[in-house]
Amino acid sequence: MEHLTNGLTWLGHASFRLETSSTTVYFDPWQIKGGPKADLILVTHEHHDHLSIEDIDRLSTSETEILCSPSCLEELAHRRARAVHPGERVHVAGIAVEVVPAYNTDKPNHPQSAGHVGYIVESDGRRIYHAGDTDVIPEMEQVRCDVALLPMGGTYTMNADQAAQAAARIGAKVVVPMHWGRLVGTERDVERMQSLMPEGARLIVLSPSE
Repeated sequence: MEHLTNGLTWLGHASFRLETSSTTVYFDPWQIKGGPKADLILVTHEHHDHLSIEDIDRLSTSETEILCSPSCLEELAHRRARAVHPGERVHVAGIAVEVVPAYNTDKPNHPQSAGHVGYIVESDGRRIYHAGDTDVIPEMEQVRCDVALLPMGGTYTMNADQAAQAAARIGAKVVVPMHWGRLVGTERDVERMQSLMPEGARLIVLSPSE
């Protein structure tokens, strides 16, 4: 199943780079030291560890497209940014993107009313789901993906037990834990999630890379 994560690099926390056959995509770039320029940047919400103007500008060219939740649009003024909402399906920079909701159910940090999002990116014959900052939510029943990037550090998002429940609900072949190792979450949480993974799903822990 490792082939499903080909071209996918974890950059720490909730940041990833996906290099497809024709496009370089970044999810929530934060504290990025370098790397190839972005064709497309996907931002889930406005919190500082997800919306980093410094990192976006470092990775952008005049042609870089940005999709973001509405709460981010003002800070992204004068860039090629577009606000998106759950339920939208768009094709941008040669990539098909489905926008899905992301919110908390038992904590105040990411209310459903804020319109925060996750993304499902389809390329090279696979679907990769970046869940954003979320708890286990009913809408996950409708998510269809090969790879699920799930937050599991607790405090602001799902914890390890809840992330394993989300993995079961989604039914992804591969699950990559994120949102741990910097602000919240430890290797012990990852080990806990590993012990709870549903049958048929494989947890692949990516080493953070700059």
